[in-house]
Amino acid sequence: MAAVDDATDRDAAVDGRQETSAERADRNFTELLQELRVAQTGVQILFAFLLTLPFTQGFGRVSTQQRVVYLATLIATALATSCLIAPVSHHRILFRRRRKPQLVDEANRLALVGLALLLIAVVGAVYLIFSVVAGAALAGVVAGALGLWLAFVWYLQPLLQRRSLPRPGDLRVTGERR
Repeated sequence: MAAVDDATDRDAAVDGRQETSAERADRNFTELLQELRVAQTGVQILFAFLLTLPFTQGFGRVSTQQRVVYLATLIATALATSCLIAPVSHHRILFRRRRKPQLVDEANRLALVGLALLLIAVVGAVYLIFSVVAGAALAGVVAGALGLWLAFVWYLQPLLQRRSLPRPGDLRVTGERR
């Protein structure tokens, strides 16, 4: 693509990048899909584990509470899977409809919901395994600590970093604050 010098064809630099709205949407969607590949792999492995679990010999001996945790974890995993795969389906259906910025926004929301559901699923799976192996009391402590850790590294830490950063519109082409 030839360089565009006309200011009307280029948006102001955002994060030091000189790109059109369409180029930014394309880049953002590509970055999001790369991130979703990581989450999808994890959720698919967890889902496969949960789907096979009831067919193992020892599953018949789990308690009613463990069955409830299992079913809730299975549902959370299925919902996480649906949210993390949905952006691909949306893109295919809306392909060449000039809706990329809206698609990026919706895919971002779905990814955040999917990650929250994945957090619940991971905590549920760890609780379930610990409750079978070491008892409900230790399972509660470990799952609670894991839930706090995941909430910290997945949400709180980046949110704290985000608060200290300038908003994208606050940067000039040179990268200086206005």
